[in-house]
Amino acid sequence: MDAEYTMKKIVSNVEKVIVGKRYAVELSLMSLLCRGHVLIEDVPGVGKTSLASALSKSLSCSFQRIQFTPDIMPSDIVGFSVYNPKTQDFEYRRGAIFNHIILADEINRTSPKTQSSLLEAMEEKQVTVDGVTYKLAEPFMVLATQNPIEYLGTYPLPEAQMDRFIMRISLGYPGFDEESGMIARFNAENPLKNLQPVASAADVLDMQREAEGIYVDKRVYDYIVALASHTRKNELAALGASPRASIGLCKTAQAWALYHHRNYVLPDDVRSMCPHVLSHRIILKQESKLKKYTQENIVEMALENTKVPTA
Repeated sequence: MDAEYTMKKIVSNVEKVIVGKRYAVELSLMSLLCRGHVLIEDVPGVGKTSLASALSKSLSCSFQRIQFTPDIMPSDIVGFSVYNPKTQDFEYRRGAIFNHIILADEINRTSPKTQSSLLEAMEEKQVTVDGVTYKLAEPFMVLATQNPIEYLGTYPLPEAQMDRFIMRISLGYPGFDEESGMIARFNAENPLKNLQPVASAADVLDMQREAEGIYVDKRVYDYIVALASHTRKNELAALGASPRASIGLCKTAQAWALYHHRNYVLPDDVRSMCPHVLSHRIILKQESKLKKYTQENIVEMALENTKVPTA
């Protein structure tokens, strides 16, 4: 199946549920094409969980929702070993992580110990329990939702965890007409109930391979590194974008180029993906926060002050 046609079909299918947020849907799909994970961060009630559920239901892949709470344990996610008296040996019971698409709902409502149980799975597509390593299914993606840390009962994600999300996106409130249409649509019946898959796991793997084959010029590589370096040198930042962020920016630019019917990456592809890939990895100095600077401001400065390569 043609990759571009399949991508458009997935986006259109998700839009049966998510009204007026096409760009956020597209960004989520780009994360999947890059074999990455996406953090959807916003206030409650704007459709974070619905977006993750609609994307997973649009794919004929195994899906598991994990509702993160303060009492959930790492063994609930990665599994555990239990003694079998019949065989007089320990048997491994798989956890919820052994699925293609994982919805980590309200990930910042669980303890840091449980949050960290996802680190190996997100980076290496495997889990290790009692010294034994188990490979995860392909494709594999974590769609995590998070409420802002200013809300009660939340635990901020550590830097290492944030760096493993290839993108952070925000939905925001819908427009007036969009919200009115949403009420009418959900008042009749929840459209998630009747949502049917439009692509298989094999289709996803094909799209991932095609995205990886998109051509990137040396000057575009240099441009990506220059943008990341600018965030590290910015005096407002205590910590800039990591080399993992540079790799992620390149991969998302390739996926964005494929989505727009091109077999090569333009600097504009990099600029489009830059705010979503770099901003959540930047740590501001305390005095910068007091002056009301944001992570997005650091990325904006990098884009404004880094020379764009030309033909």
